[in-house]
Amino acid sequence: MNKPANTHATHLILPDYCNLGILFRVLFIVNASVFIALLGRGQGWVINGQEFIETSMLVELICLSSLLSLCSLRPWLASLGVPAWVQRSIAGCVPAGICWLVLMYLESMDWFAFSFPRLRASYAVALCFIYGIGLQHYFELRNRAFSPALGEAKLQALQARIRPHFLFNSLNAVLSLIRTDPRRAETVLEDLADLFRVLMRDTRDMTTLKDEIHLCEQYLSIEKLRLGERLQVSWHTENLSDTELGEIKIAALLLQPLLENAVHHGVEPSAKTSLILVAIRRNLNKIEISVSNPLHADARLSQGNHMALDNIRQRLLLLYDIEADLSYGSSGNNFEVKLQFPAKK
Repeated sequence: MNKPANTHATHLILPDYCNLGILFRVLFIVNASVFIALLGRGQGWVINGQEFIETSMLVELICLSSLLSLCSLRPWLASLGVPAWVQRSIAGCVPAGICWLVLMYLESMDWFAFSFPRLRASYAVALCFIYGIGLQHYFELRNRAFSPALGEAKLQALQARIRPHFLFNSLNAVLSLIRTDPRRAETVLEDLADLFRVLMRDTRDMTTLKDEIHLCEQYLSIEKLRLGERLQVSWHTENLSDTELGEIKIAALLLQPLLENAVHHGVEPSAKTSLILVAIRRNLNKIEISVSNPLHADARLSQGNHMALDNIRQRLLLLYDIEADLSYGSSGNNFEVKLQFPAKK
């Protein structure tokens, strides 16, 4: 008899403390709280400013050390499947422990005793614990606030991609191939099944850059049946080996919608051959992707296309915060979408 699955296993709720957006938010919230607390003493802007500078040196040391420690612990906690309540406890205990170690190390120094004559270690440690728990709760609420946007993005993505004409035309193309080229018809059906299987996945799932490119190639092979030689695609990769393509993580269905927009707006309106250019390159610790398609004089960026691009931007904001970016616009006779995100393995 099979054993029941472990119901205590949970996903990782600790935010990515290595992310610059998370780091800036933590430092801003903590320093703003300290500054407001000093202003409440009513000693004037000059004295309060001097005290803030002195206090911030201690605050930054504790904050940065805590963030670095939590950043290092996060992959380990993810591999162990630690329960949510333990993760929340760690979010408070790590800053408290770092605070205690820093105070124990600095208490014997004369400048520290002079600058903080009435500082109580127990009070500071308790305050660090409360801040750690409070910030963890803030990031969890922020994640929940984005959840409706993710759900809406998933629904709109499904509605945009499972278009009746795309499905019916693909099936008609398969039917026309069954007698003349049954092996190719089987391949197209397998590609369709793989595409729809990925479309049903959670929009927060991660995949590898190599798998996302393979999915895009499957999608384009289906569209090529319908559009024939009108659809031409050129792929360019720079500073990326095949091994790195299989290791670098990317949000599932991040590149495929961009190619679909390029096909829908750059190839379908034209009776001539249209070339889609896809460039993928690594620039230091960033992955940069650009998708370019012909811009037709009578074609405009539709509301649906705007919605798809906005949904991708929302997903990037949640997954990578300020470390990712999406931009688009016309460049000569082409419409180009540029995407960049951290190259994380």
